[in-house]
Amino acid sequence: MTMRRTVAVVGTAIFFVFVPCVLAGLVPWWISRWEFRLSFLGVELTRFVAAALILAGAAGLVDSFVRFALQGLGTPAPIAPTQHLVVTGLYRYVRNPMYVAVAAVIFGQAVLLGDWRLFAYGALFCLVCHLFVVGYEEPTLKKSFGAEYEAFLINVPRWIPRLTAWRGGR
Repeated sequence: MTMRRTVAVVGTAIFFVFVPCVLAGLVPWWISRWEFRLSFLGVELTRFVAAALILAGAAGLVDSFVRFALQGLGTPAPIAPTQHLVVTGLYRYVRNPMYVAVAAVIFGQAVLLGDWRLFAYGALFCLVCHLFVVGYEEPTLKKSFGAEYEAFLINVPRWIPRLTAWRGGR
């Protein structure tokens, strides 16, 4: 493994522990203590749906982080960004799969535990992400990757995934 790739993997792993694990793990635990309440609408089946949402979000998050390190040769942290625009995997469906994945985990926990406070936290998380993406991330990526990012921006939605994979990019 090249030195650049090794640094990207280590940096991404550190960022993973300190950001999504805190936002989707520690904060929800602090809010809910992971105590089960009555299921939403009195339907226990919602808990299975919630578990699927959590698992899908966690898998999507790990996949996206791996792609940033190995394909992008960087990290999700603004201080150590990727060298290459990542437009494979879940990025072919939605521009921000990391944020979507963390939101899925948070909302999945809200449904699993039957805790409305986690829904409120999830909504706040989504608002902060949207403001960060629109105010900082998208303008920065436009400057860094130019026409390549513009094509990605035009073809892949910010938050609601496409039904079919975008075939542009690499």
